[in-house]
Parts: sequence; structure tokens; C-alpha cells
Amino acid sequence: MIRSISITLLFGVLMTANGSAQSFSSSKSFVPVNYQFKPAFEISDSLQTEFPDPKKVLRQSLILPGWGQVTNNQIWKVPIVYGVIGGLTYYSIHLNKRYGDYRAAYYNLNPQSPDDNKFGPTPGYISEDANLEALRQTRNNFRNRRDLVFVFIGLSYALNAIDAYVFAHLRSFDVSDDLSMNIQMKPVIIAARKSSPSPSISLSINF
Repeated sequence: MIRSISITLLFGVLMTANGSAQSFSSSKSFVPVNYQFKPAFEISDSLQTEFPDPKKVLRQSLILPGWGQVTNNQIWKVPIVYGVIGGLTYYSIHLNKRYGDYRAAYYNLNPQSPDDNKFGPTPGYISEDANLEALRQTRNNFRNRRDLVFVFIGLSYALNAIDAYVFAHLRSFDVSDDLSMNIQMKPVIIAARKSSPSPSISLSINF
């Protein structure tokens, strides 16, 4: 009787130990890793309010050249914008006047032209004996150059708006010299099952 009870107790102890070992082994075999990645250029709500709206900056630049640069705190670009657009505009006015002068001279000196004068008198710096073909070529040359300058004025106006719009987008990016990557690991508890939470490792990577 005593031997039977001893064998039963020994068997129970072994089964209990075996069950504990299996439970421990099962809990140790499942160690999930929680990866937490933070975006490289994450901006808080307080910082976003400091940056202008790119669409608003674009509209300002289209309404008045240089206005978007002022909003972006790039006032030093305003003289460049007006220098380019103003210089091209002045040159186009000069070319247009020369084109009108040679057009009037060609019209006035051409015997096949109608009697009514539509383009004004011949300028004094153009000779009355000038060759008609030379006058025609010079007139066309000034007209083509004037039209090309008009295209450059339109491109300058568009580049002014594009520059302000792109820089308004780029202002939210951190380009400082102290950018680095920081890796942190710490133990956490994750409830893999309701009855038995499992230990795990939290990996944080900050750029």
C-alpha cells in the first residue's frame, strides 16, 4: 500500500514537472519582435503652422511676381525676379519700336503699297534710298526677336510661380547637419494569448 502511494506521488510529480517544462518551452519559443519605425520627416502640428500653404503661395506668385518669395521669407529673390522680367519687358518694347519703324519705312518706300499711310512716317535714321528687301528682312528680324522675348517673359513669369511653390513644399523638410539614426531596444510584454502574455523586444529606429 505504501509502495503504491509512493509510486503514484512520484508519477504525479514527474507529470507536473514535465507540464511546467513544456509550458515554459512553449512560452519561450514565441518571442515576437515589435518593430516601430518613425518617419524620417514627421512634423508636429505646431511646426506645420509655421510653414505657408504651397497652393496659397502659388496663387500669390501668379497674382504678383515676387509675392510668393516674400511669403517664403526669400525677399532676396524679389530683385532677381523683377530684374529678369523687367529687363525682358524693356527689351521687348525696344524691339517692338524698331519693328514698327522698319515696317513703316518698308510700307512708305514700297511703290506697290496703297496710298493711305497706316504705319506713320519713315523714321529719320532710315535712309530714303534703303533697299526694300533689306528693309523687309530687318523688319522681320525685329519682329521675330520681339516674339521670342515675349516667350521668355512668359517663362520667367511661370518660373517665378514654380520657384515659390516648390520652395514652400521643401520648407517642411529637415535638412540640418545633425540628422542621425538612433536605435533603441527595450523589453515589453505582448499578450500573444489571453491567458499567457509573452515577453518580447521593442525596436525603435529614429532618423
